[in-house]
Amino acid sequence: MAKTKKEYPLNQVHRLLQSGPVVLVTTSNKGKANIMAMSWYTVIDSDPPKLAIVISSDNYSFKALRSTKECVINIPTVKLASKSVSCGRSSGKEVDKFKTYGLTALPASKVKAPLIGECYANVECKVIDMKMVEKYDLFILEVVKVWIDPVKRPQKTIHHLGGDKFMVAGNVIRV
Repeated sequence: MAKTKKEYPLNQVHRLLQSGPVVLVTTSNKGKANIMAMSWYTVIDSDPPKLAIVISSDNYSFKALRSTKECVINIPTVKLASKSVSCGRSSGKEVDKFKTYGLTALPASKVKAPLIGECYANVECKVIDMKMVEKYDLFILEVVKVWIDPVKRPQKTIHHLGGDKFMVAGNVIRV
C-alpha cells in the first residue's frame, strides 16, 4: 500500500462519491405541499428517463411520496444555498417551508406536487417501482415533464459534501 495514503472511514464514502447537485424535492399530500433537500439520487435510464432516489422512512416527505407516488425534483442555484440548507434542516411537520423560506409554489402540469419557481429547473416525476422501498427507502421514478428557466441557465449549483460542507459547481470545461 502506498505510504502517502491513509485510511478513510467507510461511513463517509458518500462524501467522496456524491456528485449531483443538491435538489429540493416537493411533494403534496392531502393539500399540504412540502419541500425537502436531498442529494441521494441517481439517473438510471434516459429513454424514458428514470431516477432512483432515497428518502429515509423517518423523513416527513417519505409518507407523502409513498402515498401519492408523485414529486418534483427542483434544482436550485447557488443563490438558493441558504434556503436549500434551511429546508433540509427543518421538518414539514412543523414548518410551511414555502412560506417560511419565501419560495414560490407553481403548479406542475403532470403531478400535483408544486414546482419551486425560484429553481432554474424542475423535473416532474411519478413513482413507477416501489419494490425496494421497504428495505432501502429507494424509489424508482419516471420523469414525465421537465421545465427549465432559460434566463437562469446555466447556473452554479451546490453539492453536499457532508455536514455543513458544500461545493459550488458551474464551470464548464471541454476536453
